[in-house]
Amino acid sequence: MEKIYGNINSIETMGLVDGPGIRFVVFMQGCELRCIYCHNPETWNKNLKAIKITPNSLIKKILRYKNYFGDDGGVTFSGGEPLLQPQFLVECLKLCKQNNIHTAIDTAGVGLGDYDEILKYTDLVILDIKATNPKDYKKITGRGMEEFNKFLNATQKNNNKLWLRQVIVPNLNDTEENIKNLKDFIKNIKNVENIELLPYKTLGVHKYKELKIPYKLKGIEEMDEKRVEQLYKLLK
Repeated sequence: MEKIYGNINSIETMGLVDGPGIRFVVFMQGCELRCIYCHNPETWNKNLKAIKITPNSLIKKILRYKNYFGDDGGVTFSGGEPLLQPQFLVECLKLCKQNNIHTAIDTAGVGLGDYDEILKYTDLVILDIKATNPKDYKKITGRGMEEFNKFLNATQKNNNKLWLRQVIVPNLNDTEENIKNLKDFIKNIKNVENIELLPYKTLGVHKYKELKIPYKLKGIEEMDEKRVEQLYKLLK
């Protein structure tokens, strides 16, 4: 059998915001969305600065840290977009489960399919909801919602636990109307354990200069965190 390799951007061994407990976070390379507020443009190109690794090599690294994350934490596959490397992802998830490690994927839900197989070995899905309607979704990501909907339906079919997230950006979606639409959208989703509204930050702007990519939100200030707290109260 041909060896499976994954392209990863980086690894964080003590992640605290990527699922429950302390997480070993694998940032995978490649993403087909071009979100206007993305702070990791260096992960878009599947081969740019990618580290090639096999699932067996990766699980060896993960197991070195198992004592740190224990039963309360685990491994999160993030990105980029982990769903763009389904074969590699499935093998890694299987190895984690064989070693009794909690698994999560942090995803925008836009991959290459094989979702049922991936979700079979996934304990938690952290899902970015870019927008709740096709027009706004395309404005933010540059593409349609069809693949996102396909993945969301797969999580429902497979009864995966969900944490939902949305980035809130000034003059884009920081309105009560957006929160009402989000609330209505979430109402029809089962197994939702957590919902987060993330204030837009300008942390990654310098990366666009380095990569010579135009930054679409130039001049937009960081989102006021108090306003996000107000919107969160409306959502609850």
